[in-house]
Amino acid sequence: QVQLAESGGGLVQAGGSLRLSCAASGRTFSSYSMGWFRQAPGKEREFVAFCDWSGGATYYADSVQGRFAISRDNAKNMLYLQMNGLKPEDTAVYYCAAPLRRSGRTVSGAQYWGKGTLVTVSS
Repeated sequence: QVQLAESGGGLVQAGGSLRLSCAASGRTFSSYSMGWFRQAPGKEREFVAFCDWSGGATYYADSVQGRFAISRDNAKNMLYLQMNGLKPEDTAVYYCAAPLRRSGRTVSGAQYWGKGTLVTVSS
């Protein structure tokens, strides 16, 4: 069993930066591929970023490529999302999730989700 808890959301102006954190409990954290998803008001939840168990392999949605960076610290059971160059369309509730599988452009398989943290980007 893995429990996930996100933090770090808030209100930021367009062009600004935020760093989201996801604290994970459970001894199997370091064996899981993990990632971030988001859900904007009135929209379906969408994939944002993925990293494998080591953090050495990452993958991003086209909409955030070059602006966001995912990382993890297995010693601390932490997952991070550094978000730079934020845009109003990045406004959403952000969730961390595990475990994940990636096949080409498809990322799926999450059994565990956090409750989310709200990111609001003003124009």
